[in-house]
Amino acid sequence: MSPLPTAPAALSGQDRQLRAAYLRELLATLYPGGAGSREYLVLPHARRPKLLVPASSGRAAATAVRHATEPRSGRAAAARRLVAAALRTGAGRGLPLDRVRVEPAGSVEPHLRELLGIPVILAIHVGPARANRKPVLQLLSPAGEPIGFAKLGTGPLTRRLVRAEAAALAALSELRLRQLTVPRVLHSGGWRDHQLLVQSALPVRQPRAGLRPERLALAMRELAYCYGSHQAPLAASHYWRQLQRRLAGVADQPEGATLAAAAGTLVGRSGTVPLRYGAWHGDWSPWNMATLAGTLLVWDWERFARDVPIGFDAVHYHLQQRLAAGRDAAGAVRHTLAAAPALLAPFGVPPADRELTALLYLVDLAARYLADRQAAAGARLGVLGSWLLPVLLERLQEVP
Repeated sequence: MSPLPTAPAALSGQDRQLRAAYLRELLATLYPGGAGSREYLVLPHARRPKLLVPASSGRAAATAVRHATEPRSGRAAAARRLVAAALRTGAGRGLPLDRVRVEPAGSVEPHLRELLGIPVILAIHVGPARANRKPVLQLLSPAGEPIGFAKLGTGPLTRRLVRAEAAALAALSELRLRQLTVPRVLHSGGWRDHQLLVQSALPVRQPRAGLRPERLALAMRELAYCYGSHQAPLAASHYWRQLQRRLAGVADQPEGATLAAAAGTLVGRSGTVPLRYGAWHGDWSPWNMATLAGTLLVWDWERFARDVPIGFDAVHYHLQQRLAAGRDAAGAVRHTLAAAPALLAPFGVPPADRELTALLYLVDLAARYLADRQAAAGARLGVLGSWLLPVLLERLQEVP
């Protein structure tokens, strides 16, 4: 196996610069007319923009803040409530907030208004640097009521992901899922050279409930088996053939060659193991869901796939939760592998197959990062040699 590259210094500590540069690119995409009469407040500030809210409507701005993302801590939730209250009551006018002005004529605004047949106010998300970053717009009524969300695929990868999410939501809408609720597709099509998806807003303002591990596992299990399941030896499975093609597509990268060799070692040892295959969300994480008393609201379905080893969602959720909680990414991978037996038990995965399932998930996730070229995009965890690959290789050396 080839030596693992380490994270270059250029990829650390530059998220602010990348966000600011992306903000300019984002506004040029959505508002090609340049500066004009529409004004947005930049939150928290222009040096690290995360959300643009309409300056003309305090109610819409407050709703946008409340619905921006699921807060990752109690402190973040409290801060979000304070900002939303200031905007709603008008107290936000006295805050020293940065502002940007754009020209709505010829922008995405009138196109969305025509599609939906109702007045629409936009709030704009500015995500962290990553290859799959794309314009994500909250659609609000003049009174501040949530209407939906729009995503715009602007490059080959993001156009593919937006189309994939539209297809996933359309397919899932025909199922009678009991444990989870997904958005509805309001429109799927194009705008200029971009792929546009408009989906309904989920009722995130309803009272929340605590999320018990068994309830989360039940919902993930329902999704895993929603199209049925089948069993096949790993080396003879459709999943492995697909994964091989993906690995071949990243073989030109040093980390890709290392990953392919690791995957070959894994299937060489465990290729005869019969695994059960089903569906998965593909990016089920705490910030892509909300828990209500009667259902789990789950969004961001652009990575949805079928015919993957049962239980991938549970392993992914745990890893993302650990990655968000601290800076030790390699430690998060080790912790997830240690937790895999308990995580996969509710899915009916035999005890002897649980570590194999977790290791396959790591190979799958790594192949995604490399295919998307997350490192080149400046993603915080884009360089796999700094966290995921060393742990994967370390564990493979321990497997008999």
